[in-house]
Amino acid sequence: MDLGAPIQEVKGIGPKTAEVLHKAGIFTLRDLVYHLPRDYEDFQQAQNIADLKPGNVTVRARVEEIKTRRMRRNLAITEATLRDKTGAVRAVWFNQPYRAKQFEKDVEYYFTGTMALNYGRYQISNPSAVSSKDYDSKLNTYKIQPVYPARGSVKSQDFKKFIKTIDNNIALIPDMIPNFPGRADALFEVHFPENLAQARAGREYLATEELFSLLLAARLNREENQKLRTDPIKCDMEEFKAFVEKLPFKLTNAQRRATWEILQDMAADIPMNRLLQGDVGSGKTMVAALSAFAAAKGGYQTALMAPTEVLATQHAESLANLFKGQLSVALLTGSTKHKDELKKHIKAGEVDLVIGTHALITDDTEFAHLGLAIIDEQHRFGVAQRQKLLSKAHTMPHLLSMTATPIPRSLQLTIFGDLAVSILDELPAGRQPITTKIVSPNSTKQMWGAIEKELLAKHQVYYICKKIDDKGASELSSVKKEVQKIAHQFPNYNVAYLHGKMKPAEKDEIMTLFANGEIDILVSTTVVEVGVNVPNATVMVIADADQYGLSQLHQLRGRVGRGSTASYCYLINSNSDAPTRRLREIERSQDGFYLAEVDLKLRGPGELYGSLQHGALDLRIATITDTKLVHKADMLVKQFRQEGYNMLEYKELSDSVRKYQRLTTLN
Repeated sequence: MDLGAPIQEVKGIGPKTAEVLHKAGIFTLRDLVYHLPRDYEDFQQAQNIADLKPGNVTVRARVEEIKTRRMRRNLAITEATLRDKTGAVRAVWFNQPYRAKQFEKDVEYYFTGTMALNYGRYQISNPSAVSSKDYDSKLNTYKIQPVYPARGSVKSQDFKKFIKTIDNNIALIPDMIPNFPGRADALFEVHFPENLAQARAGREYLATEELFSLLLAARLNREENQKLRTDPIKCDMEEFKAFVEKLPFKLTNAQRRATWEILQDMAADIPMNRLLQGDVGSGKTMVAALSAFAAAKGGYQTALMAPTEVLATQHAESLANLFKGQLSVALLTGSTKHKDELKKHIKAGEVDLVIGTHALITDDTEFAHLGLAIIDEQHRFGVAQRQKLLSKAHTMPHLLSMTATPIPRSLQLTIFGDLAVSILDELPAGRQPITTKIVSPNSTKQMWGAIEKELLAKHQVYYICKKIDDKGASELSSVKKEVQKIAHQFPNYNVAYLHGKMKPAEKDEIMTLFANGEIDILVSTTVVEVGVNVPNATVMVIADADQYGLSQLHQLRGRVGRGSTASYCYLINSNSDAPTRRLREIERSQDGFYLAEVDLKLRGPGELYGSLQHGALDLRIATITDTKLVHKADMLVKQFRQEGYNMLEYKELSDSVRKYQRLTTLN
């Protein structure tokens, strides 16, 4: 079976369906075969309605009555009463009006969905439905039925048909890893399991295969990085210590430790490749500044690249003040005046520290002797942009990346290999902990009162929404709806909004106004997750907070509490149900690394780190926290390297490894 063949070769996939699948990233038979079920339905485990408990449920019942009503924003809600011999339960489908004509009278169906309390009533939301007649006659080839993630108009049942069409060819799929047989069997077990244990075994094999590619890439990266050489940067330590002693504040022990690690790396002839991570407000910028000072005193220039013009400007202003009389500092962004003249000074080596945005990597920006490259919020930049910055040096420069996303230690040790990591796990003196409270959507009166007190004290507020507008079936809060509601709630205050679809200049203008105190309440999407320092902002409200991962909630919360004033974070649940474990965890803890570990276990690495290197850590099957599988994959990698296999002879393995290989490599 040629896994590289286009999906149009599968019976039932015509041009229109292929176009939908292409948009979802499914182009080849391999993509289709690796579009794995997200769940399984076991109709033999159907429960009596009287015995149902909240969670995933399956019932065998008749449809007693069903109707569809149209709501605003073109939302169709179809409601039905399901009944068996023990009782009745409500089922609800959103934007599936065809359900109203689907069910025959007096015919039993298997319904599988999630039951939860909604507005005081239990209901099963968006259940799948299979006629008991169909199950008994057609679908019972295998006892367990896969449920595939839908992709646009292509539903789970469609994927089931496509996979069934090529099931005879799955047995012909060759193994990807030498001395690790069983790939075809694993794929068959995942798509056509006879029981759930068999499905789990198949996924375990495929997860090991995926981890093998990732760990092999990390090992190859280490080997490549160790071959590189650069110019050591040595600074006068007495002069450096004297500068630190004159700082108007005392460094934390974590800052001192991280700075020393960086100075040691820069003094070596192997290019530094270090990640500096710490919570928002932990002092990463100060460590970067000290690194730039050391580079300048050692005779080299530093380039600090920030993701937004507002953030770059703030960095430039604060560091120019810090280094007054010591270093020359310049700001280079798209709106910088007299750019050509500034670039001449940079090229001549007359600027020690250049802070900027993407303007740093334009073709006409040249450095005399760039020795240190610093990337702030490095997950906001692609690999190509990082490489462009590094290419500005005559020899490979030292690289310091910074992130406020706490990366669990399990990920550091397993994935990043010899990428050196410095952790700032202390907050500077004077910082106040952020009081975090979970709020029911039906009980917001007290929250609004607390917010008004902060506004009367001349403090500012962030209000975060999941969506920009009310398009689509989702009833989650939107920026455009909430900004009107909040403006009505607080008519005497300046309320503005911000979202990712605005033009960069508009976003920068809004953030500048907010930073300058001219906006009291900023209603925004998560674009403020990485932003400027606004010490006067003391309240963070996150609507539909249960829809976010812990790490993102922690990042957003970190936008406040950046001064010495007490700050507050309100997490509004999307419904009146009991708060999720995630919300309980963030309510009780302000340790970003602890929360990242919990999030990793609850949601997997994709939610946390899928964008860390713009998709580099795109694990679809494996879970990094499964230490047993990680160890198994690592042993396979060691065996692979010891036995001297030429990876290029295994094309698919080579392609899979290459996807991850630029995760930590410098060149």
